[in-house]
Amino acid sequence: MSKPTNQRKVLVTAALPYSNGRLHVGHIAGAYLPSDIYVRYLRLAGAEVRFVCGSDDHGVAIMLTAEKEGKTPAEVAKFYGEKQQRDLLGLGISLDIYSSTSRNSYHKQASQEFFLKVYERGFFEKKSTRQFYDASREMFLPDRFVKGTCTYCETLEQNGDQCENCGKMLDVDSLRDARSVMSGNPATVKETVHWFLDVTSFEQAVSNWVDTAVLRDHTRNYVRGLLGMGLVKRSMTRDISWGIPLPIQDPDAAGKVLYVWFDAPIGYISNTAELCQQLDGDSERYNDWWRSPETEIYHFIGEDNTIFHCVIWIAMLQAESTFQLPRGVIVNNFLNIQFPDRESEKISKSRGTAVWIEDYLSEGGSSDVLRYYLTSIAPERARTVYKPDDLVQRNNSELANILGNFVHRIVSFTIKYEGPQIPAIDPAKLTQTDHNFLALFETCHITLTKQLEEFAFKQGLEGLMDFARACNKYADEKAPWATRKTDLETTRVTLALCLQAIHFLGVCFAPFLPETSAKILRLMNQDPESTRWMDALTPPPAGALLNEPQILFQKIETEKK
Repeated sequence: MSKPTNQRKVLVTAALPYSNGRLHVGHIAGAYLPSDIYVRYLRLAGAEVRFVCGSDDHGVAIMLTAEKEGKTPAEVAKFYGEKQQRDLLGLGISLDIYSSTSRNSYHKQASQEFFLKVYERGFFEKKSTRQFYDASREMFLPDRFVKGTCTYCETLEQNGDQCENCGKMLDVDSLRDARSVMSGNPATVKETVHWFLDVTSFEQAVSNWVDTAVLRDHTRNYVRGLLGMGLVKRSMTRDISWGIPLPIQDPDAAGKVLYVWFDAPIGYISNTAELCQQLDGDSERYNDWWRSPETEIYHFIGEDNTIFHCVIWIAMLQAESTFQLPRGVIVNNFLNIQFPDRESEKISKSRGTAVWIEDYLSEGGSSDVLRYYLTSIAPERARTVYKPDDLVQRNNSELANILGNFVHRIVSFTIKYEGPQIPAIDPAKLTQTDHNFLALFETCHITLTKQLEEFAFKQGLEGLMDFARACNKYADEKAPWATRKTDLETTRVTLALCLQAIHFLGVCFAPFLPETSAKILRLMNQDPESTRWMDALTPPPAGALLNEPQILFQKIETEKK
């Protein structure tokens, strides 16, 4: 079947996680769940979508883990990359591809060609630079191989590239009391040669992009603040052994690799090429997604990646000149965590303050319950806090009591007293209460569509749950369990409209709670795979068969949480 000539074409990427550890709830809330909600909505709305991600395998972080675990960097990247993929799949993250910057056969060439294009256009400057050095290990210490105190905000234990607290970029002059992570010894400073990208040449271009791109207000203001302080030339090479070799004939290039933050975003492009080979049989079809002005490109990231995606990556694309700039970068803030009887704190692997996706799923946690909770507390505009007790409370009081109970009691009641089909009704029997209830459908759908288009997922979910509350209120007011004894026509109207509402909820919850949505739609004998976004406003026909309901959400006992 040929695609419609006016079909919207959207490429969505989720941040490439370092393949040196497992995923936790903060990762999911930051990039993977919001991007999945958006993609699921786009597919329902009929857009042609490619949803791309994969592990970020190169650089210091993977080397450190490899040394700690007694493995090679390649072994570490494969091990954790596969774990991450299973976690995302377990949460229903509907990626079209989850690839790898070390195992993707297109990535090395794509990265080197990108570098060479920028190099040939004169935007790289080779220069001698001072870098931290560990004399006992006879090695330079880029980025995460060195830790110290941020000069700007005095935060301890910061890496040698960026302060996690204030967001400022760090180097040999702004990281105080530096020490080697490899040996624990104080770091000295030694000269080496690197290739610097002239980001300053693209300050105006980045500024213009920021003015027109789809960004949340806090992101736009943050990036404008960075631009106001002026950009600097950034080193895009490193003195390490694990990475993409520098592709130029220069004696000083021997043993140097591309900076991981240069090759990582190019992974979006190489992963698209790999996906096109899988789906279209032609890797070159990636050009349709990256070089066509008809394609909308959106990146979903966490706040710590803002500088690289909204400044460095935009400058890189401008310097290379043949790829489309992203239409938008959707940034979520950090998610903190608060366990019972403890203060809110940063999610931390080393301190054990994390809820790991692998553990959550292996212990029987519901993917939809976690999706619901993380969206309800989504850190879209400010940092928020994950509270295990709050997840239990929302599951029990909102998902089970409001949504699950409404669906179960209406379908069960209908089957018991009217039979396993949607009742036929006389439209003339509708009261003002019924008409008011039906008016909510279109209002909710229009508002929810607008919120999804504007990446306001938290607000959209809240509005949809408000509609579910209105459904319960309508059912309670109409009381079909009472009217069935005296007025069957009114009872049938009530049940038919409630079943229409259940169908509406089944469609509209699909981006947020895919498993639950599918269960609801199958109750109505509808195929979730063929359902479209506008179907929410088309009531299932009278006489359509109903299936016996199942419990959508089990209540969580406090002692088992």
